[in-house]
Amino acid sequence: MSAVAASLRAGGAARLPAWSGFAAVLAAAGLPIYIHAPKFYVDSYGVGLGALGLVLFGLRLLDVVQDPALGWLAERAGRARGASIWAAVAVMAAAMLGLFAVVPPVAPLAWFALCLAALFSAFSYLTISFYAAGVGKASALPGGHLQLAAWRETGALLGVSLAALAPVVFAALTGRPFAAFALAFAAAALFVAWAMRGEWRGMGNAAAPGALRAILADATLRRLLWVALANATPVAVTSTLFLFYVESRLAAPGWEGPLLLLFFLAAAAAAPGWAWLAQVFGARRVLLAGMVLSILAFLGAATLGPGDVALFALVCLASGAALGADMTLLPALFAGRLARIAPRGGQGFGLWSFVTKFTLALAAVTLLPLLEAAGFRAGVENGETALAALTLLYALVPCALKLLAIGLLLATPLGEEDD
Repeated sequence: MSAVAASLRAGGAARLPAWSGFAAVLAAAGLPIYIHAPKFYVDSYGVGLGALGLVLFGLRLLDVVQDPALGWLAERAGRARGASIWAAVAVMAAAMLGLFAVVPPVAPLAWFALCLAALFSAFSYLTISFYAAGVGKASALPGGHLQLAAWRETGALLGVSLAALAPVVFAALTGRPFAAFALAFAAAALFVAWAMRGEWRGMGNAAAPGALRAILADATLRRLLWVALANATPVAVTSTLFLFYVESRLAAPGWEGPLLLLFFLAAAAAAPGWAWLAQVFGARRVLLAGMVLSILAFLGAATLGPGDVALFALVCLASGAALGADMTLLPALFAGRLARIAPRGGQGFGLWSFVTKFTLALAAVTLLPLLEAAGFRAGVENGETALAALTLLYALVPCALKLLAIGLLLATPLGEEDD
């Protein structure tokens, strides 16, 4: 039996590059689209920023509301799960092509909304199914959830980095860089879907009755969801305000892209190291160290001013490395506990996705109005009061939220999941 188990574990580990690749493609459909798509539709079709902002906020709310339902659906796909994955990949690829490679056949704003709604619905279903399948996958790995998380989250962070960089590279090769990006994305999505064939069995063939009730009744899972909410909110805050901070506080327009890329590459480089440290010292202890590093980084950001690009690059390196811990260890802790309470995982990761996306919607609807009320205006010279408000929201509010996340994590009962 031990030889059979060892063989299964070795086979499971051999497929980990496919998991990394699938995570990269999913990440390329996530946050970078919020960076690229609005500017593309402003530059190409003259759509107003205000209208785009309202559409994005509405789509984020749709995304938040539908995630628990998509988790329920993912668990009930049964024998049709493989077909449902292929269908979702096809929808995601077609929506990306429609967004960037097709001239809108209707009003550009309506086309923007339609394509993004399809893109993010497919993205959400695939993300939930992917993480839920990982609950079963981890049992076939010698390093368990931490080993899987290291491969998965490193792939995701590299995917974000490549998606942020790709249009710049394609601009040197073609007059339609975003169309080229969409074609490359569609091809990559189909390839990784093929590479992941046979990897979806970890979710089982039927949903367990009462799984959602069991998840919400478990004190550890509930606490981890609260930790996820508190811990994801600082990332949502800094993501929302990053471009404004670089342009106005640092007075460094044009540096946004390189600094953002540095941030994500630091996270990708650090993720495997955090996973290794967690196997040696325990996941909670190492995750807490990553949270403290994040606080120190943003305390540093609070002291910067015009021209401090080199110092802010160090902040990006440190905060990016800290993000690697967040993305690797917290989902691994949640998945480890979920494997014991609701092994199929779909509804659990539906809730997880709901919580993390809620922070993006919350940041969008609160931070920008607060910044505007303080007198801040993008693209123009701002007074010290407005810049102080920007610094407070970008650098110090995330520190307070991280302290809250640290307190919640310390109060969360962890057993075997911390090993």
